[in-house]
Amino acid sequence: MTRHTISVLVENKFGVLARIAGLFSGRGYNIHSLNVAPSQDPRFSRMTIVVREKEDVLDQIIKHLEKLVNTVEVVDFRNTDNVYRETVLTRIGVDSATRHEVIEFCQILGASIVDVTKDALTIEVTGGEHKIDRFLSLIEDYNVQMLTRSGRIALPKPRQ
Repeated sequence: MTRHTISVLVENKFGVLARIAGLFSGRGYNIHSLNVAPSQDPRFSRMTIVVREKEDVLDQIIKHLEKLVNTVEVVDFRNTDNVYRETVLTRIGVDSATRHEVIEFCQILGASIVDVTKDALTIEVTGGEHKIDRFLSLIEDYNVQMLTRSGRIALPKPRQ
């Protein structure tokens, strides 16, 4: 099974997220990652859902999503060119010996240091899954105090 991305434009109404989560749990589907945020129109939010399911199960999920009340649009990313991104925020404990090393690999990977204290650096990394995974493997040997990963967000590329 491979990971599949689905984008769902929904009305900003009470209970929409619960109905969609209920659709997945009620049918035994697992959500690998889920992001929900307002779209360019404040009446709607865009949900980016990543699932690991077989093709036939994915087809069923999409059909169920399209039937839900408050669903405006469902975009299946299987057969389109897309842009995918993730964000990681992490706080790494540092001392005088490790501070420079962490700053250096942040510069190499294009990570941003968004907060600095005497004992810690808070770092933001945004990019494709490969970049995020590479960053996470580099920080394994350091004092990772806290970490959060957004999961995938996606947009289809415009047709030319």
